[in-house]
Amino acid sequence: MSKICEICGKKPNFGNTISHAHNLIKRRWNPNLQSIRANMNGVTKKVKICTSCLKAGKVTKATR
Repeated sequence: MSKICEICGKKPNFGNTISHAHNLIKRRWNPNLQSIRANMNGVTKKVKICTSCLKAGKVTKATR
């Protein structure tokens, strides 16, 4: 499964963790994705969106 928000397209960022001795270790920062049931164009479907899109109200949650 890809770690991409279906609304804004946010992806993981890559970089290094730097220790006090300046040793570099590759790492990645993943977006905080949540799998929710949402109304998309009048159809209820399951989507993976980041919490910033959810908080901004870019999608409406479906009622069960």
